[in-house]
Amino acid sequence: MLSCSTKKYLNQECMGCGMQRAIILLLKGDIIGSIKMYPALITLIIMFIYLLFHLKFNYIKGHLVLKYLFILNVIIILGNYLIKSF
Repeated sequence: MLSCSTKKYLNQECMGCGMQRAIILLLKGDIIGSIKMYPALITLIIMFIYLLFHLKFNYIKGHLVLKYLFILNVIIILGNYLIKSF
């Protein structure tokens, strides 16, 4: 696995810390463990899959769905970062 340079040099976790381990847990089938490790992973995967479908089929309101999914992901990532920081 790749090491986090922020954690290595600043001794502080970044907003993406835990994503690699969460992906590995998800690939092993441990969905609950993956969500506990990095809660935004599932919604990020959903957002990217929806983006690919939107680019292929050009949904009428697809841009709004993507915007709300992006906002949801930012909220989850920032919330997770704040919880880990304190």
